[in-house]
Amino acid sequence: ISDFDWSSIDTSNLPSSYKTNSQQEKKLLQLADHFFQQYSHLCPERKPLFIHPLNECGVQKFVSTTVRPTLLPYPDMYYWSGCASFVCDYLIMEPLKCPITPPSSLYSPTTILKYQRGNCFDFTVLLCSLLVGAGYDAYCVHGYATLEMCSLDQTQELCPRLRKPPEVPEEEDPNKYRIKYPLEPQSQFVLQQKAKKEEETESTQEEEREEEVVEVEKPKRDPLHGLRVHAWVLVLSGKRKVPETFFINPFTGNHHSTKDECFLGIESIWNHRNYWVNMQDCRKGCKELSFDLNDPFCWEIMFSESNKASQLPTESPKNDTDDMVSDPSDALEHWGPCMEPSICLTSLLPTAEYENPFPRGKKVILYDKAKQEKWAAYANADGLVERLTVYADSDRTEELEVKEWFKHREDLLYMREVDHQTLLITDHFKPGHPLLLKAHTYTSLEPETGHTVEFYHTARVDGLWKRFETATEMTEYFMGREDFLHMRHIEFGERDLGVEMAGVTAEANARPIVEIKEYFHRNPEKPADEDVEERVFMVIDDVIQLTYHLELHDTIASKVVFCRVIGREKREDEIFLSRENTVKYQPWSSEKHKNMRHLYNLLWELRAEQKDLKQLVRDSEAEV
Repeated sequence: ISDFDWSSIDTSNLPSSYKTNSQQEKKLLQLADHFFQQYSHLCPERKPLFIHPLNECGVQKFVSTTVRPTLLPYPDMYYWSGCASFVCDYLIMEPLKCPITPPSSLYSPTTILKYQRGNCFDFTVLLCSLLVGAGYDAYCVHGYATLEMCSLDQTQELCPRLRKPPEVPEEEDPNKYRIKYPLEPQSQFVLQQKAKKEEETESTQEEEREEEVVEVEKPKRDPLHGLRVHAWVLVLSGKRKVPETFFINPFTGNHHSTKDECFLGIESIWNHRNYWVNMQDCRKGCKELSFDLNDPFCWEIMFSESNKASQLPTESPKNDTDDMVSDPSDALEHWGPCMEPSICLTSLLPTAEYENPFPRGKKVILYDKAKQEKWAAYANADGLVERLTVYADSDRTEELEVKEWFKHREDLLYMREVDHQTLLITDHFKPGHPLLLKAHTYTSLEPETGHTVEFYHTARVDGLWKRFETATEMTEYFMGREDFLHMRHIEFGERDLGVEMAGVTAEANARPIVEIKEYFHRNPEKPADEDVEERVFMVIDDVIQLTYHLELHDTIASKVVFCRVIGREKREDEIFLSRENTVKYQPWSSEKHKNMRHLYNLLWELRAEQKDLKQLVRDSEAEV
């Protein structure tokens, strides 16, 4: 129950049109009251229409005059999703005083925006005003809905953030006339025995499930099911390229199909121009309702619309304000004085208010095994705007996963995922980070504790798109390189404990590199026996091994191994090559690749590349 006292609101600054009715409005109310009496006489079993409630000044107003078409100067407000999310975030929901009857008053969107609270009818009128102003064919709906929808109870629903995208059906094989080979023959008796066993196991499982269901408490049936009054928005197809008619629940901002079982019936609908009464059977909810408002058997219209009336302007000249309405069909033409654009809808919503829509600082939504929290931008120092916590149970006691979304951060971090089962934390970054980060997965920000980093590889010179590092190894993955390198794996040894005890920093006491492996894709411009597939540098053992690609007809790959000369001291600027420390198997290569001169040049190049690789590894360590 709301603790806000609506009787204490200040109405002194409201325009005079809120406190009195013009001659046109009085005539309009007489027509509405006449329509109400005819309806009550012809349909005595139906509930009273919600047609002319009191406004905040205690003045009776026709409901259509409360809809104020307004287009707010914000890009998101040009689309129904932006309008719906703004209304459900900006206003505080208040339940109806009596759940089975519509309210006795309907305040203007001006007052609702000012105090940022209201019931379902207030939410609906404000949302409909924004949608009509944005060009949608939108209508306010007075009807009936389930307890969960009326009370904004989403604890049985799946969080929209957790919904999986619809699966794309697999395309059928275009070759319809391919040969279908017969299946292996199977014994019919064996198949019958398997079917019997499956039936027995299924029956036992069903009995166990029934026992479990009996133990679990069944949800209580709502005694007021089908009687609870609710208001929502109807958007018809056609305008703004809307392909299909749909509902919008103003409390959540979600769109629903007109066949949704949560909507149990409709009494009437209205927009800023007219009022319609539903004459269709709602015993099956809204599933079979027709929304062709031009069908007199389905919808009873209050003012018969002509082609001229359907294209009326929202304003009329002031010298026509004293004209009396003589024909109900011409009533819409004289709504000008009471349908002037609201003087406060736009002025009450400056940019600061629009960017800070939550009146209580933040918004908390409880779902089935999940909790969603929302903040305005700049409300938190770290830029946090949304948090989704996923739980293992419906009581929300054991956390499984936490997702956080950020805005306006200098490091371009926009999402963080925390998995409480694996203790992994993943940060996601927008393009433009100084290190071109895309994602960073870790358990601790300490170095050498396990880091997986993804990059925007198209912006990097080296084409690196992923790096994985632990205390003993590092693996890098590349894409789109001219040298066809796609993976590099480095193994590290243990640091010298004696140097660590002396207080030397980790950078000075770097991990010794034990081995560097590089893997290359096939280069079609080179013959296979000259195109290296795998390159291994055993740094400590001083061994270099090359493995070449295979041709289609080859079975064994060519290899070259350069080993250390036993008993000879290694020098930095010297290369000693002999047949004893060189092992090669190149059955498919030409004779020029088998001489010692070629191997000497190859070894010289590999020594230089090994030196450069060691420096690249150190740079990668520093980057991590």
